Amino acid sequence: MKVPPEITYRNVDKTNALDALVKEKIAKLEQVCDYISSCHIVIEKIHDRPRSGSPYRVRIDMTVPPGHELVAESNPPDVNQYPPLEAVIRDAFHAATRQLRELARQQRESDKSRTNDSAQQTTALVIKLFPEQGYGFLKTLDGEEVYFHRNSVLHDDFDRLEIGTGVHCFVELGEEGLQASTVKIVDKPGVGAGKAEQTIVKPPLGWQE
Repeated sequence: MKVPPEITYRNVDKTNALDALVKEKIAKLEQVCDYISSCHIVIEKIHDRPRSGSPYRVRIDMTVPPGHELVAESNPPDVNQYPPLEAVIRDAFHAATRQLRELARQQRESDKSRTNDSAQQTTALVIKLFPEQGYGFLKTLDGEEVYFHRNSVLHDDFDRLEIGTGVHCFVELGEEGLQASTVKIVDKPGVGAGKAEQTIVKPPLGWQE
């Protein structure tokens, strides 16, 4: 996990047993998905004497690259009269595990699809540039935002890029999310990049930066 998990106890006494249980469950989450960006767990007592259901609530907030936010929560209703806190914790982590497995499955299928289509280039437009830092962002015509580095631009053409420049590139899933490689300007040779009337690639209807 890139950022150490945050565990917050509210109106609940933190014990070694609870702490060990939570850390055990976090480790199992990382077995399902080993690139979780952050994880915040809140364990709280929301009622002293509820008429029904559990007095405890456990909420797990996770972020997973490239920009997924997952939330799992457990606050058993009256069908589970006063379950122990440990059971509520296990239930919340069980829900979080299901979500992570589904997301990991979707990402694997997406990655596999990109691998199968690797012979085909993607068309994109430059939407953000940071010349001094040497990187920028593209938006593909299907709306995905993709990071690229100066070194990924062919023919040392990074300095020719402007907002709105059309390019061809390959897109892959990196450690920080989608990233582009083999970025090639599609303007005609010798023409200044970024001129809307000279750009071969036209944005789709309704496209916005």
